[in-house]
Amino acid sequence: MLDRSQDASITYDAADGVATLTINHAARRNAMTHRMWREIPPLVARALADPAVRVIAVTGAGDAAFCAGADISQFGEQEDTAAIDAYHQSVEDGMEALQRAAKPTVALIRGICFGGGCALALTCDVRLARADARFRVPAGRLGLGYSYRSVESMVAKIGMAATADILLSAGILDAEGALRYGLAQRVWPQAAFEAEAAAYLGQIKDNAPLTLAAVKRALVELAEPESRRDKAAVDALVAACFASQDYQEGQTAFMEKRKPRFRGE
Repeated sequence: MLDRSQDASITYDAADGVATLTINHAARRNAMTHRMWREIPPLVARALADPAVRVIAVTGAGDAAFCAGADISQFGEQEDTAAIDAYHQSVEDGMEALQRAAKPTVALIRGICFGGGCALALTCDVRLARADARFRVPAGRLGLGYSYRSVESMVAKIGMAATADILLSAGILDAEGALRYGLAQRVWPQAAFEAEAAAYLGQIKDNAPLTLAAVKRALVELAEPESRRDKAAVDALVAACFASQDYQEGQTAFMEKRKPRFRGE
């Protein structure tokens, strides 16, 4: 049988201030392979290094799925502890790269968002869903264990009761349910999704880059245990906002009733 997992990849495109990471494995509903997890950190680093990029979008190729989770066809290859540990480390590294990115991250979700795909979406700051999106964490159906850190992260994002429902029932949640639970922040009909999502990304990228950086650093620190939070780093970024030319531009644009032209300086 032809191994199509070799064709799977995370593709990168940057245009008009938005870097888009696309989960490209349509043959398996964009399930994530080990190699794909390893591809995420350098692509995030590429977006962070590009001063023209203001926001990072994560999406799935095609219309059927954002990401169906892990590519279970690879599990048979993981026969030793070292291989399993390497796989889990790659997943953790990929998640952390998005979670700790210094620029805003937005998941654009169409169709299936299951298992590891749901966890990947939750690492993003904001999740925008098309009305046909479906969310599920089927660990209870597969006999998998969710680590303390994974459950803690879900609780921090969507709350204790929502996390309990999703993990204990292992059931499918529709887009409106995801909206109620905070799994999605916006839901739009299929016909409107592309335009609305693009407009939302445009709102973010047109905002002051130093303000975005300060907010994002605060979100990153708040995701850490309180004893490890670097509040001083956030305060320094906030101070940089008020000392910037962009702050002056924002005030001037407001008074002149025009759109500000921010430069990140």
